[in-house]
Amino acid sequence: MKDKLNKIEAAALQSAAEVVSEAELQQVRARYLGRKGEITAVMKGMGQLSAEERPLVGALANEVKDRLEAAFVERQKELRNQAMQQKLASERLDVTLPGRKHRRGSKHPITQVTEEIVAIFAALGFGVAEGPEIEKDFYNFEALNIPKDHPARDMQDTFYVSEDVVLRTHTSPVQIRTMLQQQPPVRVVAPGTVYRRDSDITHSPMFHQIEGFLVDRTVTFGDLKGILTTFVTEFFGQNTAVRFRPSFFPFTEPSAEVDIQCVICGGSGCRVCGQSGWLEILGSGMIDPEVFKSVGYDPELYSGFAFGMGIERIAMLKYGVNDLRLFFENDLRFLKQF
Repeated sequence: MKDKLNKIEAAALQSAAEVVSEAELQQVRARYLGRKGEITAVMKGMGQLSAEERPLVGALANEVKDRLEAAFVERQKELRNQAMQQKLASERLDVTLPGRKHRRGSKHPITQVTEEIVAIFAALGFGVAEGPEIEKDFYNFEALNIPKDHPARDMQDTFYVSEDVVLRTHTSPVQIRTMLQQQPPVRVVAPGTVYRRDSDITHSPMFHQIEGFLVDRTVTFGDLKGILTTFVTEFFGQNTAVRFRPSFFPFTEPSAEVDIQCVICGGSGCRVCGQSGWLEILGSGMIDPEVFKSVGYDPELYSGFAFGMGIERIAMLKYGVNDLRLFFENDLRFLKQF
């Protein structure tokens, strides 16, 4: 039995020395020290020995087992070291390669366009005002000459919080709040988030608008045209053609929509502009006297104009984006272009 244990130890050490990977070493270990290994088999056969031989063989079996365990651990370290040396030799680091830079964030394109629009009007003397997104019906509709049951309410699919509270459908309520707090002259732009029940490639239930208005004595439609033409040429370029078309808005009279020469085809006609060569960018008009009455301004003394535009639409035209939803999907491949 002693000779058998010595032979098993010698064979195990020889096998461990010949393996070239940790996986092979684990197989050798299992063959000699596993539950069905050769050392375990010897120890199970000790019952056939005499009472005098049994403790001697048992002690020798444990010694052999311990020596093999230590030998396997040492061999495992050697194999790992060899594997590391081979890896270092085959995977050398090229220190001449440029390092990987950390990605830097940037402002969202809607934020960039909003700030650019505000900066243009700030240079023209306009201040900036903000208001709540959850708005009372009075500020969102009634004070803007849109009383209850007025057909113009159908132009805006509204989210109602309650009968008299809505998610604002435009930033025009800021005009009312500002005029209630200030006496003319007033010159303000109001950027912000608005909400309507609409969703497709050119509409979103949540989007951004910027409202602007100016109130003073002897303000004319010519002043409106001058301000908006200056904005268009500053934002889209000096060679951008502008035209004003008659339109209807319940809070302005007369009213006009503003078109620019198509930025895609340069006015020659394409699918984007419906072959017309023009693209609508905003609505505008002279503030209706009924609005002045709602805020306590004397329409016999004061006049003014207002305008409003969807920032997403402006951004789509500026950057040539054909799907509004791209602005809200947070795809970094899209956003990092800006």
